[in-house]
Amino acid sequence: MPIVSIEISKGFDAAYKKALLDGIHEALVESFKIPEGDRNQLLREYEALDFERSEGKSKNFTIIEIKVFKGRSRDAKRSLYQNITRNLEKAPGIRPTDVLITLVEPELVNWGVSGGKCADETDLGFKIDV
Repeated sequence: MPIVSIEISKGFDAAYKKALLDGIHEALVESFKIPEGDRNQLLREYEALDFERSEGKSKNFTIIEIKVFKGRSRDAKRSLYQNITRNLEKAPGIRPTDVLITLVEPELVNWGVSGGKCADETDLGFKIDV
């Protein structure tokens, strides 16, 4: 049940945005073993004056924040970062150095799921400890 927030500059077409969303989701399925249909993604676009980038970053600079249940291994996280950057380099063509990824891992008790239950009191339907 990841919540993915993606922040980019304005000016990209629908195909670019779809490739971005698909590439991140595919990496989550592969690395974190989430169900294929578990897709919660937000894409925010900013005017050039509202989106500052570090020196050396291109217009394609992309910030990705992923909120996930706590419990994935270091290897799974490393795999996720590598798979996201590999996927986004293939399509829509973002240099790996133009991708910044952060993970936020609230404890299960801090997630309200399945009609208002704490996530630690519910069968999530998939493994977290990958």
